[in-house]
Amino acid sequence: MFKSYQLKWFFILSGILAISTQLLRKEISREIAYWEYFNYALQNYGVILIAWLPYGYFFNHKFPWLKNYTKNLLSIVVSILFALGLAYVFSLVLPPDRLNDKAVGFSNLSDFKIHFVSSFFLGLICYVVFYSIYTNAALQQTKLENEILEQAHLRAQLISLQQQISPHFLFNSLSTLKTIAPDWPTKNYIIQLAIVYRYVLNFNEHHLTPLSDEINFIRSYLYIMNERFEDSLKIVINIKEEYLKLLIPSLSLQLLVENAIKHNTISAEKPLELTIITDDSPALTVVNNFQPKKVPAEGTGTGLKNIRERYKLLANQAIKILNEDGKFSVTIPLLQK
Repeated sequence: MFKSYQLKWFFILSGILAISTQLLRKEISREIAYWEYFNYALQNYGVILIAWLPYGYFFNHKFPWLKNYTKNLLSIVVSILFALGLAYVFSLVLPPDRLNDKAVGFSNLSDFKIHFVSSFFLGLICYVVFYSIYTNAALQQTKLENEILEQAHLRAQLISLQQQISPHFLFNSLSTLKTIAPDWPTKNYIIQLAIVYRYVLNFNEHHLTPLSDEINFIRSYLYIMNERFEDSLKIVINIKEEYLKLLIPSLSLQLLVENAIKHNTISAEKPLELTIITDDSPALTVVNNFQPKKVPAEGTGTGLKNIRERYKLLANQAIKILNEDGKFSVTIPLLQK
């Protein structure tokens, strides 16, 4: 229920309140027995802890059906009631002692009002302290996640661009090649290569991209792969039109396709069947027949790890990886703007 820093602040707050209440006492008797100090500490720490518990529960759990201000108000009310209830229980079960000789009981309505006001202020104090440390920790966590996201984004660039030469030089060279190419298939290959490289360069500025852009890019990428593997690479793309405006992390689809091509045997005898489809989750799935190479391809496995990290940081969602019945599939959620 509690995180370590929240427990630390509970003990700090309890210590401050316990010491301050002792210092405010006008008389301190040396004749007070040790059990009376234990009795006094139990009451103080117990009531503060029971007032602290609701905040740990409400702030550290998500309640989609509760708005933030409603959740905060409810946590305060529960904290006050808990503190009031435990104070009443202590008044019944704990023996009287000289440290609490002036404590107010629950014998009449006036006494109850005093206990209610005390519980109210204790609940508010706990709320202010807990909310302050929780908000500060959340801000620090957000900063850390943004830094991790930037690192994941950079790793995705490095995975897709092992080396990068001058874009102007490359595009000028491709334009020249397209001009001097003697036939249309060669010209078209150069055009698709230019589309792929231009998309990868533009990716540098974006964390998310529309699925439509990623699909257009992957068609050009797969055209180049088809020229390499010919009939040994069989591709089916079935994307529902209404999902084309949804978003995915840039180049994530390319990483999944590249992962399938890189780690599986592709030959005329064993063609690689690659399917890219959407479902109503909504999500995008890349499926291929699982036929791993006898000699594993070189790599560190950072492709799927990178996509997993980016989804966690961008949307706090997980990707789904399945390897069963001779099929390997990766499903990634489609995100709203």
